[in-house]
Amino acid sequence: MIITMQGCTPVVDLMKNFISKMPRASLKHLLVFLGITTLLVTVYNIGKCDIARNDNNFYREEKLPHLDGNSGGTKGFQPRVAHSYDIAKEKQPIEYEEIDCIINEDYTVKGRKEGSEVYMPFSFIQKYFEVYGDIDKSDGYERFSFHHSYQDDFPTGPQPRYSPSGVFMSFDLYSVEDRNRVKCVSGIEGVPISTQWDHKGHYYPIQIAQFGLSHYSKHLIQPKNKVKILEDGERTDLSDWLLPDQKSEIRSKLDDRTYLDNGVVEFQTSPSMKNPGISISTREKKLSTLSMDLNFINNGSITVVIQMGDGNLYRIHYVLSDTVMRQDGNRDLYYGLGSSKKGKWFHLTRLLLVDFQKGMNLMYSKTRGARMKNSARITAICVRGHGVMDNVTLSAHAHMDLFFDAANYLVRHQNSIGGWPVMVPRKLIPEVMELDSGWYSAMGQGQAISLLVRAYVVSKDVKYIDAAGKALSVFDIPSYQGGITSKYLNTYEWYEEYPTSPSSFVLNGFMYSLIGLYDLRETATGKIREKASELFNRGMRTLKAMLLLFDSGTGTFYDLRHITAGLAPNRARWDYHKVHINQVQLLSEVDSDPLFTSTAERWKGYMKGKLSPHN
Repeated sequence: MIITMQGCTPVVDLMKNFISKMPRASLKHLLVFLGITTLLVTVYNIGKCDIARNDNNFYREEKLPHLDGNSGGTKGFQPRVAHSYDIAKEKQPIEYEEIDCIINEDYTVKGRKEGSEVYMPFSFIQKYFEVYGDIDKSDGYERFSFHHSYQDDFPTGPQPRYSPSGVFMSFDLYSVEDRNRVKCVSGIEGVPISTQWDHKGHYYPIQIAQFGLSHYSKHLIQPKNKVKILEDGERTDLSDWLLPDQKSEIRSKLDDRTYLDNGVVEFQTSPSMKNPGISISTREKKLSTLSMDLNFINNGSITVVIQMGDGNLYRIHYVLSDTVMRQDGNRDLYYGLGSSKKGKWFHLTRLLLVDFQKGMNLMYSKTRGARMKNSARITAICVRGHGVMDNVTLSAHAHMDLFFDAANYLVRHQNSIGGWPVMVPRKLIPEVMELDSGWYSAMGQGQAISLLVRAYVVSKDVKYIDAAGKALSVFDIPSYQGGITSKYLNTYEWYEEYPTSPSSFVLNGFMYSLIGLYDLRETATGKIREKASELFNRGMRTLKAMLLLFDSGTGTFYDLRHITAGLAPNRARWDYHKVHINQVQLLSEVDSDPLFTSTAERWKGYMKGKLSPHN
């Protein structure tokens, strides 16, 4: 045993004093003295260690089975009692024992026992029961926030009644262009290119309709736009524009279009990409939407210079090319505007930071691309070649421009039978429910109709309502003949999101088609209105008969594959379940059948952990 004398000054002094007073001690007396001294030092150090130990706020003490009569004879397990002290709050110690939790006699999870209560790790609870939770730190306290679902937030106050001219459901919260499965927004068509089911990219009608509906809804909801005018053609002083050389020129002039009394700006410089172009400086981060009217008389391009927080510069080039998107090196991105635009006036709207992020995704991970987008700012706009421009602005958004880009795309690309085919194969269930390229979707038809109706309401241009009316023809074609209408029990007509054989009966896609039919019924006149009303009424009859087939007692089913294909049920994720609720609530506003309101309320309860009764 090693005895330390450090920190024992009183004992040492006592020993020295004792020895100094001994005239001549015998060996026996000396040994007795050393024994007493050793005992005193040992007692002192033990006391000191106990004091230090009591200074700790937390400690764990082992309980051995042979000393604990409550161990229950647990085999291979030594229970431990833990005391947690909170001196500031003067709480009593919390005692618990570790305990093995045997799950369905299949495996074991370590838990804790406190009295008659047993606590299991939330990491296990979360996976086992598909619930959600996290620790919230606020007001100096930690709280655990538990949720049965991740989509249980519904508006509590009065909501405006649905209108074909108003916000489309909750699409004001959508940002379609930012989705990972969107490759980019095409400079040629002005709409998203999807990588869903095909990494090369394709124009997906549902995504395009959602893109337009989201920007329309944001236009109605968001505050007044902030706009910075870079050039409006009405000034004679163009000194803000920097010329790259003495041969380049820029001047104000009247618009050549005789029906417009309007000033424009003509520019002329080398079209070479080596030429920095005629440029105007700007330092903008929040105003990142570029809009302009443009006519390239000869070949030309537009370049936007992006600066990062570390000072590095990147360039986005918009060129008269049919190549949708490409990169050149690590700093230059190219978006094609279409070769056919040369010599014609066109309106250009670009979400510059979205374009930048999608370009960075070609070189880096999507996570890094998002970080780079957040630190980027626009520093300059440059033009090359020979052309005329007007209404050059940077703004917080240009929702209505993007809305009409989507509506005009649908008008241009509607085929002879009134549809917008999906030009990639779809394997809903491989080797069971598959679709070849060129299939139609009731959801796509319905959301396109909702978009075109709103374009007509805003513009009064009949081409939009005519296109919406033409889209009804696809509803007359049975799914087995390449259309979208199937029948359940050979009785109830169902408009298929995925017109597979056997039928899939996807609920949200069906209800989106009904909403589109309702929008058209309420807006159109004459034969279009009659046809839309007939299709809507048939669909509502089917929904009333089949809606409860999708009620699982704890949530909803996404489709009916368990009935039509004999497969395991396909439970709807909570985000789809919430869409089901919102759709049913919307339809309850246009049909007073209590089935809709009672079903919506019950389905809301499922999101809070309520279950349907059992026997």
